[in-house]
Amino acid sequence: MSKIAITVKNNLRTLLLDAMGRAIANGSFPQEPISDFTIEIPSDHSHGDYATNIAMVSAKSFKMPPRKIAEILTSFIELSDSYFERFEIAGPGFINFFLDKKFYALVVKEVLEQGDKFGYSDYGKNKRVIIEFVSANPTGPMHMGNARGGALGDCLASIMQAAGYDVWREFYINDAGNQIEKFGCSLEARYLQIHLGEDAVSFPEDGYQGEDIKDLAQEYTDIYGNNLVELSSEERKKTLIDFALPKNIAKMKEDIAKYRIVYDKWFHESELHNNGEVLDTIELLKSKGMTYEKDGALWYKSTAMGADKDDVLIRKNGNPTYFAADIAYHRNKLEKRGFDLCIDVWGADHHGHVARMKGAMNAIGLEGNKLDVILMQLVKLYIDGVPARMSKRTGKAIQLRDLLDEVPVDSVRFLFNTREANSPLDFDLGIAVKQDSQNPVYYVQYAHARICSIIRKLEKEGISLKNCNINELKLLIQPEEIELINHLSIYTEEIIASAKNYDPTKITKYVVELATLFHKFYNSCRVQGEDLSLTQARLALCFAVKTVIKNILVMFKINVPESM
Repeated sequence: MSKIAITVKNNLRTLLLDAMGRAIANGSFPQEPISDFTIEIPSDHSHGDYATNIAMVSAKSFKMPPRKIAEILTSFIELSDSYFERFEIAGPGFINFFLDKKFYALVVKEVLEQGDKFGYSDYGKNKRVIIEFVSANPTGPMHMGNARGGALGDCLASIMQAAGYDVWREFYINDAGNQIEKFGCSLEARYLQIHLGEDAVSFPEDGYQGEDIKDLAQEYTDIYGNNLVELSSEERKKTLIDFALPKNIAKMKEDIAKYRIVYDKWFHESELHNNGEVLDTIELLKSKGMTYEKDGALWYKSTAMGADKDDVLIRKNGNPTYFAADIAYHRNKLEKRGFDLCIDVWGADHHGHVARMKGAMNAIGLEGNKLDVILMQLVKLYIDGVPARMSKRTGKAIQLRDLLDEVPVDSVRFLFNTREANSPLDFDLGIAVKQDSQNPVYYVQYAHARICSIIRKLEKEGISLKNCNINELKLLIQPEEIELINHLSIYTEEIIASAKNYDPTKITKYVVELATLFHKFYNSCRVQGEDLSLTQARLALCFAVKTVIKNILVMFKINVPESM
């Protein structure tokens, strides 16, 4: 809610408690404690701007029907000096309250006064939050899941900042362990096939089959020739990894930059191995009696922490597993760097890993409930409703880089946040490139551009926004104006709800609805009229809507056009 909306809700709570106190003192109600009650905003404002269940929850203690309680209570309610003009009893005993004109005037005034800070709150109390997202495997190109995770994680980080959290964005680079060994084996095979022939060298069954591996092997060959052929396998793999891995990471950083994501840190898994944090964490688990040896490997007692099976920490060959490094990484976040909350954005195929990691945090003496994981469902790509897997540009499977080449970044960032993370997402490339109302981000941008056009037109006629007083803003009484202002008033509350639920879709839905309500207002209420005071009030409302749309698009790192 806006500050004025919060004030109004508190004002209503005080009105109800004061009325209840007078009714009890009068003897109309028994001397019983007042039950907890709620004050809500009805989805249909014809049923009031606020509604309370105070009569319903008091029925048991007062031993009266809720409707009777509501009738008695409302006879003691005093609306003078409040933000409400009337109330009514509905159904079995709900009490609905209707706001007066002063509230709507104050909302518009607040938006204009706060400007680009409207919507911000101190809800998060500056708690330190680390959001780790994308964290794509550096052994190959980034895919659609990474694309969705990037938009989700980055926009959530911005929302949580607006809600008063101290947010840190991080990308975890898996540059150590088994997958890098597999990367090296794949590169080695492709390199040797170039120089010795494909029939002479078999490709590993579990190797990375992508064309990018062939391209990297060829790129090395183009520069250095066959200088690795006579070396040992270990030397050859190390040289190829040292050549290829930085190139892959550099490409990832280029794509991420094009996606308008700026990380506070690109954290290398190898850092945890090199500084001893992985082995130190394993020793900590040993000291707590959470490990055992079996078949030459060291195991972690995952089942003791509620998992369905135990996990290997150190393989027979003496190498720590990815899981061991992941425990050390989360320990690094919570203990070494002292974050109050860790949020990870993972693919839905990692669902079984969530409880294991939370349990591991508890096992090493940290709080597993300080780790929250957002699980994303798959993305299905379409072109004008027809399933698509191949890029028109490259003829290969569509990767993040292809997507950003073919679709405006504005559309990608917005559209990936139009469905909750736990729902599969159908992404239509045809809609994403459209410049009409079918594309929701275009629809929102057009609303902003339309307001800018209105402002420019009025300025040409010598009309610019002045500092409207409350009485002028009270002229905004048409249903379309009231509906629009009501929507503005809940923006801060939507930001907080989005942060609490880790759900940026609340904000995309909010701003699409705001654009819809503005177009409805524009079609029904002429901004420039004969009454100069009403013109100023409506112009002020246009500026308020423009402010909120801009705040949201800037927060989502989406362009804010002033003409289209």
